Amino acid sequence: MEAGGLQPRQTNRLPGRPNDPSNLADILERVLDKGIVIAGDIQINLLEIELLTIKLRLLIASVDRAREMGINWWESDQSLQKLEPGEGGNGARQLEQENRELRERVDRLERLVGEGSKK
Repeated sequence: MEAGGLQPRQTNRLPGRPNDPSNLADILERVLDKGIVIAGDIQINLLEIELLTIKLRLLIASVDRAREMGINWWESDQSLQKLEPGEGGNGARQLEQENRELRERVDRLERLVGEGSKK
């Protein structure tokens, strides 16, 4: 303690900050565990006539937390499904069938074009 009963002032701490230092991994773990929503709207008006409205909604959460909230759109989105030839999944079989049908169609068209040029 200094003279007069005053304690030295901490200069490295900002008001409102926690006492314990957190690293980025701790912060990210907390955010993914709890989830965070960022929302905003952008409106473009001309002479009090609304021309454009953009609504932005961003949810940051872990997959488990999102499932708890009832969000799982990535499980049914075909563009995000992994297709492995060896796995024989439903999507892979459908793609193979479509590929086979297209090859047969191209073969038929090539034969027709070849027959037409002989006449």
